[in-house]
Amino acid sequence: MPEQADGAEVDQSGATPDLDEAARVFGEVRPRLFGIAYRMLSSATEAEDLVQEVWLRWQACDRSAVTNPAAYLATTTTRLAINAVQSARVRRETYVGPWLPEPVDTSADPYLGAERGEALEFAVLILLERLKPNERAAYVLREAFDYPYPQIAEILQLNEPAVRQLVSRARKRVTGDRRTPVSGAEQRELLTAFISAARSGDLTALENLFAADVSSYSDGGGIVRASRIPVHGVERVAKYYRAFASRFWAGVEVEITTVNGEAMGLLSMDGAVFAAVTVVGSPEGINRIYWQMNPTKLAGVS
Repeated sequence: MPEQADGAEVDQSGATPDLDEAARVFGEVRPRLFGIAYRMLSSATEAEDLVQEVWLRWQACDRSAVTNPAAYLATTTTRLAINAVQSARVRRETYVGPWLPEPVDTSADPYLGAERGEALEFAVLILLERLKPNERAAYVLREAFDYPYPQIAEILQLNEPAVRQLVSRARKRVTGDRRTPVSGAEQRELLTAFISAARSGDLTALENLFAADVSSYSDGGGIVRASRIPVHGVERVAKYYRAFASRFWAGVEVEITTVNGEAMGLLSMDGAVFAAVTVVGSPEGINRIYWQMNPTKLAGVS
């Protein structure tokens, strides 16, 4: 077998056995690392970049001194994500129009690697944006991945009572600002009915689907034409969709699939996805309509 200058054995590809083992260990926990990063950043692109940075750090560190690789990697991911959240908020202050999460296709494979589905839905990710970075990290680690409080405390470099308080405060803010959600089947039915009514421009059908406080949000990022101001109220939202029904939907194909753990409509023209739409429903009807139209945020569902 060939040898490096320092005498370390290598295979024909040039990789050392130690690096092969590092890659194996990293590969086993990578889905969870991505799941943590995505829930922290609400962006699959940024989460991928962050996980790649963790891999580089894992290669460069003294792995012989790491007794628990999974814990080490989760800690590194979470701390990098906290820093990334802080810088992302500064960038979003100049964002054009409403900012919405970047959708991720969860229909074929539980790629996000969570034992639970918490903190994946658009509505929850948007609520998480209101939390402080440490609160968000504590909530994600506890609610989505069921990390024990002592381990979260170690990751965040806080004491356990402080972590319990963070999780409790975050949980109250997330659940307190959210209506009682409908079931997954009901949400899919509402979405399908909304797309049908919006496509036909049926004003009465739209109004009958909406809760009294319905709002519509569109994220075009200043790149494509999209409403830069949210639209509120049953009558205004219904008339808004009727107004552009004939020109917007011409030649558009719609696929209802599972994105972020819930039903989402992917709109395509000539085989290319140009928009994704989902709704948030309650027993009163549709409360929120979210349109992701920023082309830089559609790679995860294209």
